Amino acid sequence: MGETEEFAEALLDQISVELNEEKEIAELSNKITDDKDFPQQFTNMEDFSRQNLLSMSEKVHDFTGLEVNSNIKIEFPDLKEFKLLKGRKVYATKQSNEFVNDLFSAVADENIEAISGLIQRDTAKFLVYSTYAKAYISKISTTYGDYLDSTVFLNKFILSKYPQIILYKQGPPFGSNLEKVDSGYRGALKMTLLEELIHSTQTNLENENRDAAVNVNSINEELASIILDLDESSASNLYEYLQLQTVPDDFPIAKKANLFFMLNPDNFVVNVLGPDVMTYSKVEIDPKISEIVPDLSDIYQRWLLPIQNHHAAFSTMEGIAEFVVQNVLKDDEDFQNYLTTFMGTDFSSYKVRKNMGRDLTEKVFNKFGKTGFRFLIDAPPGTREIKEPDLYLKRDLSTGSKNIQQN
Repeated sequence: MGETEEFAEALLDQISVELNEEKEIAELSNKITDDKDFPQQFTNMEDFSRQNLLSMSEKVHDFTGLEVNSNIKIEFPDLKEFKLLKGRKVYATKQSNEFVNDLFSAVADENIEAISGLIQRDTAKFLVYSTYAKAYISKISTTYGDYLDSTVFLNKFILSKYPQIILYKQGPPFGSNLEKVDSGYRGALKMTLLEELIHSTQTNLENENRDAAVNVNSINEELASIILDLDESSASNLYEYLQLQTVPDDFPIAKKANLFFMLNPDNFVVNVLGPDVMTYSKVEIDPKISEIVPDLSDIYQRWLLPIQNHHAAFSTMEGIAEFVVQNVLKDDEDFQNYLTTFMGTDFSSYKVRKNMGRDLTEKVFNKFGKTGFRFLIDAPPGTREIKEPDLYLKRDLSTGSKNIQQN
């Protein structure tokens, strides 16, 4: 087996737990379907979602004052299609879109030969985007939906199987718990519809998030190319200085890959400087490392603003959605049953979970009411303002100014 095949195999090994879980879910679902004693009369996901799209849209408008586009569609992708959708949400650079689509497809198919071919086709792109493939695909079993291009996508593989599996694991007599589990299922669908419809109103935030992500990916591609182009002496000196795990000399790609994964700013800067880097205006790095890779300091500095914009926009989008869901569905019996049957918690515990984006949204809502949602979307907060909401509240929000205070 060559080095690229081993690399491909290693990538799948890193998400093997999740891939095995998907297979177990599918097998258990088939077993349940074949069980004649098990009730099959659960709410139909597609019918329920389409029937409730308008009412959920109205609930978004009633609580936030934001208009939901009446032309929004709902689609129900199965497992591979949902994984390919997540590939589109990577927001790769324009020249890398095709590569990312091919990579997510190959990983979804667990095709070692295809992944190996992609490594050979463009190693730099593979180093950058394989991290997304691992991160996004490993979360598929806990991701109910997504929104993109005027379409709400519901994860059919998960949502069509979870209620049966939850009831089956509770054991017989199944009839006694059927209605509560099915009610929780309806609650999960309501929550997911509501979340994605809220995201559909956040066009300006989504544009900021996408543009920042593209910039981050562009910078990471540049870094990957620099690392791959290091001469053997520089690579060895840097490898030794960083005290990375030794790899055989006949695995040159692995050596450069380990250097990239270590020096990737998403790993190195955040882990070395800590999460407060999101409020910094300057990144200082080890002079010895800069001596070996002179461009590194400039790359980290250029990476700082787009990663902060990405973090701020994404945190705000998610925070608004969580705040709206909590308030719109707080008295909904189906949602209450979702929390108990699917999540093993209750509304009180769910509401106190720490979330800086939601906490900022709550403070803005308490001060400005519905208008606060429009402020958050049209005049997005910076990372410092998410952490310290009073800074955002002191802004002249009526003009949409963005006076972000940095350290």
